[in-house]
Amino acid sequence: MDIKQLRALIAVAETGSVTRAAEMLHVVQPAVSRQLRLLEEDIGAALFERGRYGMELTEQGEILAEYTRRALRELDRARAEIQPTSATIQGIVTIGLLPSTADLLASPLLTTVSSLYPGVRLRISIGFAGHLQNWLESGEVDAALLYDPKPSPMLNVSPLLEENLWVVGPASSNFAAERPVSLAELAGVPLILPSAPHALRTLVEHAFALAKQEVKVVVETNAMSVQRNLVLAGHGLTILPSIAVADDIARGLLKAAPLTSPELQRKIVLALPNTRRVTLAVSCVVKALTSEIKNAIDRGDWTAAHWVAEESHASR
Repeated sequence: MDIKQLRALIAVAETGSVTRAAEMLHVVQPAVSRQLRLLEEDIGAALFERGRYGMELTEQGEILAEYTRRALRELDRARAEIQPTSATIQGIVTIGLLPSTADLLASPLLTTVSSLYPGVRLRISIGFAGHLQNWLESGEVDAALLYDPKPSPMLNVSPLLEENLWVVGPASSNFAAERPVSLAELAGVPLILPSAPHALRTLVEHAFALAKQEVKVVVETNAMSVQRNLVLAGHGLTILPSIAVADDIARGLLKAAPLTSPELQRKIVLALPNTRRVTLAVSCVVKALTSEIKNAIDRGDWTAAHWVAEESHASR
């Protein structure tokens, strides 16, 4: 088994064709076929079968492809970090962002990294907190923003900010930033929420239970864009951090108000892995990300957010 065979495996898996895989790898078709044959002989199992849409991985092929992608990703990172360039710091860094933070942070983060660290190739992955934590633990991302997770020996977590959650409704609603809404006012009101065990869903249900109020969920969706569209269509209200719908509020498409009695807050933390080395490139990008988050709060772009990083460090 060698790296050429593994790259051939992934290329065929992604294209479904030996011919297209050869074009992707810039080799002739017989070379790809030979690499696959040698790999199957080494593994002792068939890795592909012909399906309706071309070459499809067998169960054994799926297992090998999963591990191969991880191995190739680590090798690519190592090569980028080791190979000399004109830049002092180089490498591939993958950052995981929550959907509600992506629009606010992705562009300024890329601008800063490109300016300060031109030898760093930035990758941005978007996902809900549970997915991001899994990707962080499996090595698919190098650092991630998470909702305050349960303690884990696999993660090194630093609190960054706290932000209030808001109730969000269509333009026809009477919500406004200066008029907080109590949880009791939402009892029995149709709500559009993420499905369990999403952290926001857990937080909302816990608050309703403590307040001894009924939570009426009319639909569950783990896509924030779907939450927004269902509210726009008048199917119900939703509960989100205000930053997630700031543009829609500014354009008059949605209205929102902070929740009170009790006040609902989520904490966002920066998470790094404890199970592998954090490279200099990752450390530099994480520093840039942290700086961009604080700048967004200081400018007032991240409404309803309160910076807690220094407070957290001071209390330790």
